Amino acid sequence: MEVLVQLEHVSKSYEEKVAVSDLSLSIEAGSMFGLLGPNGAGKTSTIRMMIGITMPDSGAVALFGKPYSNEALRRVGYLPEERGLYKRMKVIEQLVFLAELRGLGAVEATRRAKEWCERLQIADVLNKKTEELSKGMQQKIQFISTLLHDPELIIMDEPFSGLDPVNVMLLQDTLLELKRQGNAVLFSTHRMDQVEKLCDTICLIDKGHAVLSGGMREVKSRYERNRVIVQYEGGDGFLNHPAIAEYRSYAGHAEIRLKPHADAQDLLRTAAATSMITKFELAEPSLEEIFIETVGGRADA
Repeated sequence: MEVLVQLEHVSKSYEEKVAVSDLSLSIEAGSMFGLLGPNGAGKTSTIRMMIGITMPDSGAVALFGKPYSNEALRRVGYLPEERGLYKRMKVIEQLVFLAELRGLGAVEATRRAKEWCERLQIADVLNKKTEELSKGMQQKIQFISTLLHDPELIIMDEPFSGLDPVNVMLLQDTLLELKRQGNAVLFSTHRMDQVEKLCDTICLIDKGHAVLSGGMREVKSRYERNRVIVQYEGGDGFLNHPAIAEYRSYAGHAEIRLKPHADAQDLLRTAAATSMITKFELAEPSLEEIFIETVGGRADA
């Protein structure tokens, strides 16, 4: 697959603070890439270097196989975490204006704006002012403005902020369709569940350094399948089993972490002897657990 973004040993400091240190990553066409990390880890600084808002102190950035250029930005769509819409402009006027800044003519921009608003189920607000709309509605408008010029590389910084579950699903489906069409999508988000479901590849940054990266399946395969999810009816005495390192218990539901190399089948036999087990699933740790373990383990680094 074509590599759309290539960062090689990129570093960036602001006065005495190192924002990004010796970071390398690549993003391919037709892929979903998760850029993860705690607050202040260097995610936004990385994105800003990627699209030329700031320049790296050292290292190289390439877009679409060439050194960074302003012309390449016409092929990029960027939704920043800090939202920026004109509150007193009508939605259609705003979308057309933003599309024209990306090189579209007014007629084509209007056609695309109306199509996207239909697709995202907000056609009825085209002639309303932004300030009249809910936060979630405004988020969908900014989402559309990011895509109007048909970018090949789509960068989304916390794209689902302020959206209810129905609209989150709508935007997720839209991005997956764009991925299937060959676009590359970069996510920067704190929502590990969304990254785990959507992304092919991840890079976890902490204190400016890449501490975990690779394909989603490959990253998760590095960790032992020592998580157990149990749904049951009856007593919960089995939660005292010596194989269990820790657990969280809810009404008829338990999430268990086993000790290294523990026998999950023995736990199942013990549980089945005292309770009716309706679900017993041995699983890899979730991405959220991997995130907490990786970042927490570096807290004093």
